Amino acid sequence: MKLPKRIATVLINSLKSGVVPRIGLPYITVGREAEIKALLHDVDLIAEGGATFRFIVGRYGSGKSFLLQTIRSYVMDRNFVVVDADLSPERRLQGTRGQGLATYRELIGNMSTKTRPEGGALTLVLDRWISGVQSEVAAGSGLQPDDPAFAAQVEKRIYEVVGALSEMVHGFDFARLLVLYYRSYLGGDDETRARVVKWFRGEYNSRTEARQELGVQIIITDDDWYDYLKIFAAFFRLAGYAGLMIMIDELVNIYKIPNSITRQYNYEKMLTMYNDTLQGKARYLGIIMGATPQALEDKRRGIYSYEALRSRLSEGKFSRPGARDLLAPVIRLEPLTAEEMLVLCEKLADMHADLYGYQRKLSTEDLVPFIKIEYGRIGADQNITPREVIRDFIELLDIMYQNPDMRVEDLLQSESFSYAKSEAVSDLTEKNYAEFEI
Repeated sequence: MKLPKRIATVLINSLKSGVVPRIGLPYITVGREAEIKALLHDVDLIAEGGATFRFIVGRYGSGKSFLLQTIRSYVMDRNFVVVDADLSPERRLQGTRGQGLATYRELIGNMSTKTRPEGGALTLVLDRWISGVQSEVAAGSGLQPDDPAFAAQVEKRIYEVVGALSEMVHGFDFARLLVLYYRSYLGGDDETRARVVKWFRGEYNSRTEARQELGVQIIITDDDWYDYLKIFAAFFRLAGYAGLMIMIDELVNIYKIPNSITRQYNYEKMLTMYNDTLQGKARYLGIIMGATPQALEDKRRGIYSYEALRSRLSEGKFSRPGARDLLAPVIRLEPLTAEEMLVLCEKLADMHADLYGYQRKLSTEDLVPFIKIEYGRIGADQNITPREVIRDFIELLDIMYQNPDMRVEDLLQSESFSYAKSEAVSDLTEKNYAEFEI
């Protein structure tokens, strides 16, 4: 498949470095069809006014973050606004030194839409909303923008939107700021517009500062930042989008918090978000969180240490590897099969050849031994991850590109690569090829 060199470069460089690219993922998505189908079913529910909450659970390098970013691309194509953030020691769901607010700021900073997939879309969304209202009024009333009655009609329509938000928790102040943004947009007051955007981003550190600059008595804090995301979800729907998807990865950073009380506060916040979505208290909102198995299941420090969450998230008696319930709140990622990894390597080989302008030399018959060696390593059935295989394979492609006379067989049989392969795959005979499903 022909794709722009800019995207191919990002994909190859990101994968070789062990990080998940933010663009181009549909070109290399392999496997995970069942998981993607289950998550896209959630997307349909959200677009109809519902709310969902999912945990994606997998080991480091298993494709957890990759799946999150893949869903991010899908939902943006379906006219959703997406906000995403990775937790860290400085970013949590709840904290005593602004860590929860730091997560909110990261989410809003990464706000993305189909036309602004790289993030920073808040101002774009607000301006598009006002422009859309103006276009509606012009089409419906036949009034011209310079007609005084036109401005009155637009403002009336604006108030219809903000009136719907005013009934929500903190919705009144949110609505007031939307009106202030509209008036500053109309009057060309860029300074006031910037201040309103600053407030929406959670960047005011005191109520005094917000009151002096905007005349509002409230700011977004560590305790209530999630309430404002619920308001944003409702607003985005009124502004013409399908809804809001929140993606939070690296929950392991909550698991690593040394203070048990602080961990419990974070799990309590998680429970609030979980209950809100599944009890119907939120609308047009989806939440997906990524965690490792240990961060979920450890009953001493993990999510399961909080009994209210453990009782809600524990698997039933019938779920098992190979037959998971993908409609449950927790989606556990199974390892990619050798056949799926072979397909991915084929895609990467084509992409690498196209990017660097050479004729691909690696045939499927060359790739099979590579996959056999990777999957034949001791403990590979439990521990192998796509990240490890992909990094090895791109390194193989780079070396062969820079050394055209080198044979793939020599590299695969080199001591540095094959030292850990099991005896079961050391004999790569014609019979073994036939047994390998392609």
